[in-house]
Amino acid sequence: MKLYMSVDMEGISGLPDDTFVNSHKHNYERGRAIMTEEANYVIAEAFNSGCSEVLVNDSHSKMNNLLIEKLHPEADLISGDVKPFSMVQGLDETFSGAVFVGYHARASVPGVMSHSMIFAVRHFYINDQPVGELGLNAYTAGFFDVPVIMVAGDDQAAREAEALIPNVTTAAVKETISRSAVKCLSPAKAGRLLTEKTAYALRNKDKVKPLTPPDRPVLSIEFANYGQAEWANLMPGTEIKPGTTIVQFQAKDMLEAYQAMLVMTELAAQTSFC
Repeated sequence: MKLYMSVDMEGISGLPDDTFVNSHKHNYERGRAIMTEEANYVIAEAFNSGCSEVLVNDSHSKMNNLLIEKLHPEADLISGDVKPFSMVQGLDETFSGAVFVGYHARASVPGVMSHSMIFAVRHFYINDQPVGELGLNAYTAGFFDVPVIMVAGDDQAAREAEALIPNVTTAAVKETISRSAVKCLSPAKAGRLLTEKTAYALRNKDKVKPLTPPDRPVLSIEFANYGQAEWANLMPGTEIKPGTTIVQFQAKDMLEAYQAMLVMTELAAQTSFC
């Protein structure tokens, strides 16, 4: 049994704000160590529960945060960018399930450091379904017929996962007070919770169905500023919905929709406000 792990950073216990997740700020090295420790609890229990292979994809920012020298020695790690499929790089139909660790809520909703890829984004939609990073990644897993069996992160990410994926196991390692304040489990308590939930998720994986994406999905991205929409609209095949900052793209499948999202957000990030 092969398990896929996508590990983000904002949903790791003990990390309340960007000083822990921004490589230029003073708490970042502490954040990396705690992130690696949380990933290891999940990896260790995955092997203990019968997995033959665990592939870990570092999924935060420049995607080189996990400390490989501290990572469980039997896991394989994808690190660095640019990756054609970003947070789900390496995921394919050979995996029995996927787990998302350190995840946060989508943009424009409550949650610790909630956002969707870049701060220019207000909302992502696949057809009419609002999604964040969690949803886009789950739909991409579903394209390969792989169920997302567990999501770990803050309480709002857990709620988002439960609303989107029936029977998914969630592990809330911290509780939102505000976007930059949290009530956290200690690393030891978080580890016990992650171990317990990983074992449960693997025992019950057959109760979770893949989140099947539409055959020809329409990706819509609502931006905060019209200039961002203009930049995103430079990608061929896109159009700005009149009177809005929403840019739409008709994709041939979920993989194309995912890569379109990457291109559109990278373009929108070029916007100048001066």
